[in-house]
Amino acid sequence: MESLEMKINKYLILFFSLMICVFLSFSLMFSSCKERTYVEAEQAGTLVEKPSTARTNKSPALDQMIGEMIILGFRGTEIDSSSKIVEDINEYYIGGVILFDFDIPSKSFPRNIETPGQIKKLIEDLKELARSDLFIAVDAEGGYINRLKAEYGFVQIESSEVLGQSDPQNTFSKASLLGMELDDLGFNVNLAPVVDININKDNPIIGGLERSFSDDPVKVYEHAGCFIDAMHKYNIITAIKHFPGHGSSAEDSHMGLTDITDTYNEEVELFPYKKLIEDNKTDMVMTAHVMNTDIDPDNPASLSSIFLKDILRSRLNYDGVIVSDDMQMGAITAYFGFEESIIKAINAGCNLLIFSNNNQEYEDDIAQRAIEAIKKAFSEGKITEEEIINSYNKIRKLKEDYGIY
Repeated sequence: MESLEMKINKYLILFFSLMICVFLSFSLMFSSCKERTYVEAEQAGTLVEKPSTARTNKSPALDQMIGEMIILGFRGTEIDSSSKIVEDINEYYIGGVILFDFDIPSKSFPRNIETPGQIKKLIEDLKELARSDLFIAVDAEGGYINRLKAEYGFVQIESSEVLGQSDPQNTFSKASLLGMELDDLGFNVNLAPVVDININKDNPIIGGLERSFSDDPVKVYEHAGCFIDAMHKYNIITAIKHFPGHGSSAEDSHMGLTDITDTYNEEVELFPYKKLIEDNKTDMVMTAHVMNTDIDPDNPASLSSIFLKDILRSRLNYDGVIVSDDMQMGAITAYFGFEESIIKAINAGCNLLIFSNNNQEYEDDIAQRAIEAIKKAFSEGKITEEEIINSYNKIRKLKEDYGIY
């Protein structure tokens, strides 16, 4: 028979073994929760990784996913921890910024860009003071549409129209100089190239500014592909624009709604998109604020699920990020309310919304207005959780693909 002492030792061993198991179980649970928090999307049937809440513990996952969907413009050539843009990014989890040289509301220089050294420091400070995984975007097409101008000390390349008259390899060589500089300065998104076909050479916003490579869709595809290759060589994300085509228009969508119903050639104008998507070269597609009432009688392409979901997603098999053109352009603000346009854009399929804050008026609280509009629409059932999660997933995947952490 076991002695009393042996029984006591036996039970002590069993007790301590159980305590160790309990401790290890809680440790594993804590470690798992600490490393990764998930939001379950029942409708989407997926698990969405929630971004780290190290910066603030007060905002739920939904706020962070909504913030990721915003690219914001701001004023300032230098920033510190008290700057409005830093506060907005940290408070609302803003996913990216867009930088300009000229401030349209005040009709003055400089807005963000002065010199190579200055802009490099500004970008470094944005990543240090706000978040390191920001989209840092700029319009650098070459020619007239280039925020990084030669007179400021930046590389200057020819317009798309001029480049389109030479061999595509020349476009690659010239664009490589631009890509190298963008990478050195700290940019990671170039909102280019334009793949609009130069159908109307008097078009005030495309042909008139030499933004199209050619009136031949094959040449547009070839030169745009080389431009993209040059950007990718330096790890720069690109956005082909302006879907479904702005080249036949007679008006400027910055000023008002542009109707292309009678001038649009679908087969010709969709050709570069189709080919570049097939070539797997398309990081983002930027939408156009243009109307084609034969296709959608009620909405411009940027707010139309027919254009973005039926044509771009389903017919052209595009699965990447769709980014809006500036949501504060006249084509949108003159015809749609602020909240209405945001709801329509997201439901149509836009994943990323640009608020340049660089049109007729400057709004200090544009970030708050945009975020609250999305949250309100969600709470009222006008935007689904599935749309927000889908956008967040696509944006995070693109950032991860390009090492933006």
